[in-house]
Amino acid sequence: MRNHLAGQLLEIQAELNRQEEVRLSPAACCSRQGIRRRPEVRQDHRQCFSQDCDRILHSRAYTRYIDKTQVFSLVENDHITHRVLHVQIVSRIARTVGRFLGLNEDLIEAIALGHDIGHPPFGHEGERILSRLCREHGLDSFQHNIQSVQFLDRFERKGRGWNLCLQVLDGILCHDGEANGVRLGPRRDKDFATLDREMTAKGRRPGLGLAPMTLEGCVVRLCDTIAYIGRDIEDAIELGLVRREEIPPRCAAGLGRSNGSIVYTLVTDLITTSSGVRQATPGDAATDWIGFGEETAALLLELKEFNYSRIYRNPAFKPDFARIHACYERLFNHYMEQLARDPEGSDPGRSFLHSMSEHYLRSHPAAAVVRDYIAGMTDEFFLRQAQRLGCEIPRRICLPN
Repeated sequence: MRNHLAGQLLEIQAELNRQEEVRLSPAACCSRQGIRRRPEVRQDHRQCFSQDCDRILHSRAYTRYIDKTQVFSLVENDHITHRVLHVQIVSRIARTVGRFLGLNEDLIEAIALGHDIGHPPFGHEGERILSRLCREHGLDSFQHNIQSVQFLDRFERKGRGWNLCLQVLDGILCHDGEANGVRLGPRRDKDFATLDREMTAKGRRPGLGLAPMTLEGCVVRLCDTIAYIGRDIEDAIELGLVRREEIPPRCAAGLGRSNGSIVYTLVTDLITTSSGVRQATPGDAATDWIGFGEETAALLLELKEFNYSRIYRNPAFKPDFARIHACYERLFNHYMEQLARDPEGSDPGRSFLHSMSEHYLRSHPAAAVVRDYIAGMTDEFFLRQAQRLGCEIPRRICLPN
């Protein structure tokens, strides 16, 4: 009976795959095209990218999204965006765009859910601090997109990883980088060797531009910006740090004054400008791309500049990062000392490595092991660990709620 039911489910999967061939754009990445690094013995009735969504959702790293800074750190306000909400918003926006363009929504969702999983405590400021420490210890610079792939492909499940599809890992790696140009097209000729080379090259050259291998990856990259640009303004307004009237007049007139209006305008423009994708031929320069109209792209760039000057780079909006810097250094050095003192792992005090396999520990230098452990921490856990070592930790700020 069980074998009979399993056979029925696989027949339904085959039918779903056939429907994709008819329903999706010729330039979309169909589920049957999913490529895994290692063959899997067990045949699953879920389509491959849908299965990857589930694997990411059930990862330990995804669980830790709940207490990861998006923009505003150490703020006591229940309505401020955290990383877990951001990735859900990216997923929802990108799936809407993908549906209208005839792209694979499961692939889009998997990339969106996993794209920020490598962010360390305290957002981009934490990323800069950890990157400096990595370079001081002989590692390449720390970049959250590389770390996201590292977690999902090489760290989780005691070093076995989740064996996600190439297209998902590639989209996660290539989501990073401001797409200020009008168009973003895929680079389709990739395999796992390419992924590994691009990770190495990106680590050594942070400014290296990478293009996703699928249109679905291109959609997530652009929708990442759509998801945060207006939402960050709303958070700043919620905290009394920016007034709505300060939004640049051209942007307010062309994009809107609220997050809802900004998202709607940008999504509408992205869909209409990229409508050729529905009938695109892979590799056709005339249609095989995603992008905004020129006027909308210019307004979006102006709004980004407003956010950077008034929010992201404004020292008045930063918590006590001097203490955060000191905590990062103390934790990094502490764990390095533990590894040097007890490389075989016999000391119970080295319990911070309990989630890592012996193979993982042998195949990574000590600094990389420490990097991975700290990068996986939530903000609150980071502060608790630092306090145990005697660090003076910053206090949370109470702002309007």
